Amino acid sequence: MIRFQQPVNEPVREYAPGDAARETLKKRLASMSQERVDIPLVIGGKEVRTGNTRRVTMPHSHGEVLAEFHVAGPAELLAAADAAKKAKAEWEALGWDRRAAIFLKAADLLAGPWRAEINAATMLGQSKNVFQAEIDSACELIDFLRFNAYFYQQILEQQPLSSPGVFNQMDYRPLEGFVLAITPFNFTAIAGNLPAAPAMLGNTVVWKPSDTQMLSAWKTLQLFREAGLPDGVINFLGADGPLTGQTLVPHPDLAGIHFTGSTGTFQALSRTVGENISRYRTYPRLVGETGGKDFVFAHPSADAEALAVALVRGAFEYQGQKCSAASRAYIPRSLWPRVKERMLADLSTFRMGDVRDFRNFINAVIDERSFRKISGYLDQARTASGVEVLSGGKVHGEKGWFVEPTVLQVQDPSYRTMVEEIFGPVLSVYVYEDAKIDETLKICDETSPYALTGAIFAQDRYAVQKLMTRLRHSAGNFYVNDKPTGAVVGQQPFGGARASGTNDKAGSALNLYRWLSPRVIKETRVPPKDYRYAFLGAE
Repeated sequence: MIRFQQPVNEPVREYAPGDAARETLKKRLASMSQERVDIPLVIGGKEVRTGNTRRVTMPHSHGEVLAEFHVAGPAELLAAADAAKKAKAEWEALGWDRRAAIFLKAADLLAGPWRAEINAATMLGQSKNVFQAEIDSACELIDFLRFNAYFYQQILEQQPLSSPGVFNQMDYRPLEGFVLAITPFNFTAIAGNLPAAPAMLGNTVVWKPSDTQMLSAWKTLQLFREAGLPDGVINFLGADGPLTGQTLVPHPDLAGIHFTGSTGTFQALSRTVGENISRYRTYPRLVGETGGKDFVFAHPSADAEALAVALVRGAFEYQGQKCSAASRAYIPRSLWPRVKERMLADLSTFRMGDVRDFRNFINAVIDERSFRKISGYLDQARTASGVEVLSGGKVHGEKGWFVEPTVLQVQDPSYRTMVEEIFGPVLSVYVYEDAKIDETLKICDETSPYALTGAIFAQDRYAVQKLMTRLRHSAGNFYVNDKPTGAVVGQQPFGGARASGTNDKAGSALNLYRWLSPRVIKETRVPPKDYRYAFLGAE
């Protein structure tokens, strides 16, 4: 059996002044800003242009157009499913290591000549600063591709026991039918992994990226094609979400849905599967990572400085547009003055603006819809009783969709910004009385329907154990003395439960198992030739 070496996580480049990588990326940002890419559908390897197009603009400079993409209708969606079905037999028959080798080549290309290309597309199209783009569209996507190949190898090596005269095998088959990958705007790596992981295992895929991630998604598909991905294995199309659900989810050959997005959308997809359950050739696998209302809970023994830094990084990196972003904090009154002072001091140094200026820590939220939604929360917070705006609270939409990093102090731990997912740079803080820690832990656990990420801060080891135990089911990714963001492939496999998803842990073998349908094979070397067992003999 071919064996791949255990990978190591891709090193993160610093892009400090004077670095050659910084200059290369800056040049690509400048040239890409002047391009206007025509993004077709790709169905069975053929580029399809419907003439129904939408624009891709820069969130931080919404007058600048990066691309136009063609939008699929029902006919194109069904054609993509047919193309996936037609490609399935040949792709499945290709050796597992040959399939994996394609994605390993893609990882090497991304680590080298494609790095600036996809980082620039992510920065311009999704308004990520250089560091956020580097850890996402370069390092994490590279890690997904390399570690998935290694985890796949480990799965294949898990074989059943064989008794004397019997040879048992486990045949790890791909699913029957096609996989529908519906991907989000906020992580280029997630958008690439959701179609790539099932494909590596022998499945064929229909991939619908988010409208607001279309440029980097298109670049990712081009990367896979340069690495040798055959036609029809991943079919790519821009399309309306509801139409995609109506057209493809009831399809008899739907084998699974690989999804990252809103809780409401995943619930709607699941509901449609349930309503059509008698139509399918096989029960579809539903793998979803959805919303979060991620917490930071501090014990009185916490290090105030470390806590403050974790809050400003965890809440405001990438404008809070991470499923894992810190959006609610519970801080003891004895600790609050020091934490507040440090947070506000750090926030006063934040620069906000265009991603092409590397001095900017904060950039724009993704689009006008998000901008309006967040603005609504802030408008209400400014006039709500028991809510104090400690920092930020203003929005600026003239040139780009800019929302100031905002800290709210709330008296009611059930106030809407402590409960509802905002998906923007808004952190709500509830200051609790030190003596009411048990009551506040209960509030933290039960206030929100989500259970994606959470963090605790404490120096007292007994307190760490207590908080970990009490909040055991409150987060699928749990951090001790660290911010609740920044999961690394192979180190902190990612996913949550409750309203946050199916917790199938992208970045581990657990996710890959969902795209396999095992077959057990028993071979008897010398089969019996008489039906009679010994117990049938006469006394």
